[in-house]
Amino acid sequence: MTFAYAVTDRTRRLGTRLCVGLDPRLDAYRDSDQLRDHTLDVLEATAPYAACVKPQLAFYEALGLQGLKILEDVCAAARTLGLPVLLDGKRGDIGSTALAYAQGWLTGRHAGAALTISPFLGFETMTPFVETARAHGGAVFVLVKTSNPGQGDLQGSGVSERVAVEVARLCAQEPQGEYASVGAVVGATHPQDLTLFRALMPRALLLLPGLGAQGGVAADLAGAFGPGGVGALASASRGVQYANGLDVQASVHAAHTFRDDLNAALGVTGR
Repeated sequence: MTFAYAVTDRTRRLGTRLCVGLDPRLDAYRDSDQLRDHTLDVLEATAPYAACVKPQLAFYEALGLQGLKILEDVCAAARTLGLPVLLDGKRGDIGSTALAYAQGWLTGRHAGAALTISPFLGFETMTPFVETARAHGGAVFVLVKTSNPGQGDLQGSGVSERVAVEVARLCAQEPQGEYASVGAVVGATHPQDLTLFRALMPRALLLLPGLGAQGGVAADLAGAFGPGGVGALASASRGVQYANGLDVQASVHAAHTFRDDLNAALGVTGR
């Protein structure tokens, strides 16, 4: 089962388009053991409302070797729960270094089934990531238009649209199917652009970061979705994991609310 199929199947079965981000911040905890336990508790408790889970690599790497072990535990727990894992690492490099990143984050116990990647060193640098993802039934999500306010410094003037055309070309290389192994990151903070990017990349899964804490609103995101309300994942991280400090039930309530708000925007119902 490919990542794209698994996410789409979960969306249909559970009626959820929410991607739960897990960004554990050490300063919120007594120690790394509490960080690990709380992160796993949030993962398990919010799983019924999630189409996939998105650990942000930076927060695990910041903890050194212990953080990588926690990441392995998070990935293992997600697989046990049937949750596809999308690692947010925004990797991008040339030649053998790109291949090493691809092997490191798309294969192995600590790896995800999908990875965010940056195209801004040139489109050929995406090849090792795309090929590794395809070989392992995974996916890559190419940065097209990110959620941060400063994205326009480099992503404006038609650059995002040019990257979107390349994503569509890569999708077209694959056998016909609903969604391909190459997806795109388009921030939930750019609702006015979602219909355009959906049209430019009809076979790409769209990852919409920025729901909640960054200002993205579920009611504005309908344009990113394809027929039947599939084809996109709206991601909330701080707004779920730290909805009310370390209160796990608050995280559950937040995930439930985000799921229902997304469904309302699309005129569909959850399970």
